Amino acid sequence: MKTLAEVAAQLQGYDPQALSADAVNDFLARLVEPVAGIEQAGVFEALGRVLAEDIVSPLSVPPHDNSAMDGYAFDGAQLQAGAPLTLEVVGTALAGKAWQGSVGAGQCVKIMTGAIMPAGLDTVVPQEFAQPAGEAGIRIPPNLLEPGDNRRLAGEDLMRGRPALARGARLGPAECGLIASLGLQAVAVHRRLRVAYFSTGDEILSLGEPPREGAVYDSNRYTVFGLLTRLGCEVIDMGVVRDDPSLLEAAFRDAAAKADAIITSGGVSVGEADYTRAMMKKLGDVAFWRIAMRPGRPMAVGRIGDSVLFGLPGNPVAVMVTFLAFVRPALLRLMGSTENPPPLLRARSAEAIRKKAGRTEYQRGIVESAPDGSLQVRTTGNQGSGVLSSMVRANGLIVLHHRQGNVAAGDEVDVMMFAGTL
Repeated sequence: MKTLAEVAAQLQGYDPQALSADAVNDFLARLVEPVAGIEQAGVFEALGRVLAEDIVSPLSVPPHDNSAMDGYAFDGAQLQAGAPLTLEVVGTALAGKAWQGSVGAGQCVKIMTGAIMPAGLDTVVPQEFAQPAGEAGIRIPPNLLEPGDNRRLAGEDLMRGRPALARGARLGPAECGLIASLGLQAVAVHRRLRVAYFSTGDEILSLGEPPREGAVYDSNRYTVFGLLTRLGCEVIDMGVVRDDPSLLEAAFRDAAAKADAIITSGGVSVGEADYTRAMMKKLGDVAFWRIAMRPGRPMAVGRIGDSVLFGLPGNPVAVMVTFLAFVRPALLRLMGSTENPPPLLRARSAEAIRKKAGRTEYQRGIVESAPDGSLQVRTTGNQGSGVLSSMVRANGLIVLHHRQGNVAAGDEVDVMMFAGTL
């Protein structure tokens, strides 16, 4: 297990007081290692889990050559360019069982979608293109087909003995369907990640408490719970912890004993009148960063015991942005996932945006289709880090990169979409 100093030594120009967003993700990628623990999960329970072992296909899918549609199967070698083909229908092949007859020259078999192709037949004419010919025949118009058309080959999807899914894949609906298509009832997955979370501060009210002057209701606890649940984590909700050294120490020790990762909000800014920073430093190997970004400049990262610690800022939007930009990728790595982050979309800015070079800005945006079919994006307006309603209106974050300056209306910008995360 690497210390923070060892990780920092691997990064050129590491400066905890002026970290770029890219450097944060680079640091976390070096710090975080997948947790131990593998279990079997049935296909219905595997959704969202991370595959712990490669899956090698135990069979071919499909197991036989079969018809891709309803129609008539025949030997495609009989097709001649520019000439129609007339065939006698000598039977019907149904899905689910092999047709037992034989087919000679000038003959065909009516066949259903998914039915095994009879021996010697390799081409299917769709039912709607086959013209009646006599009492028991069909006529295929000229130049309609090529030999092999409308046939699915055995192993076309998956071939027996070859890799089907790689370890580290996060299992979505398509992956679960693929696993089922192989006849597998259960697969080996990494155990669920346990993440403890609490808010800090005397000014934070829990739901059910009466309002009081200078206090605000805790929204961060609920947004973080939602973000973690969407990620498939086992969430340990520790509520609100007051600015009291004994309470904070007990909370951190309890969280470290129970969880693989600890997330807090509040108490990481320099000069704050609370004890969170001091307690993090007392109990663990923790670095306090000033990230060249907006919103979300202050952040703490490190370890308390064997748990990875993420100390996020207190403002609601800053919590969500730092989670999406940094914490989520790190937690996926902790889960054993090898998936790459989703690509940023490119969209034309519908407005001018002021931006100072030397920091990364994540502005809340609304992506829409322009009249010409291209993507365009506009901001939600007020970009204050406490304006949580702007996250509700947005469907993505406009990512203005470290070296980027002002954006003119019509310029293309990168967008991190919320789909599947919020």
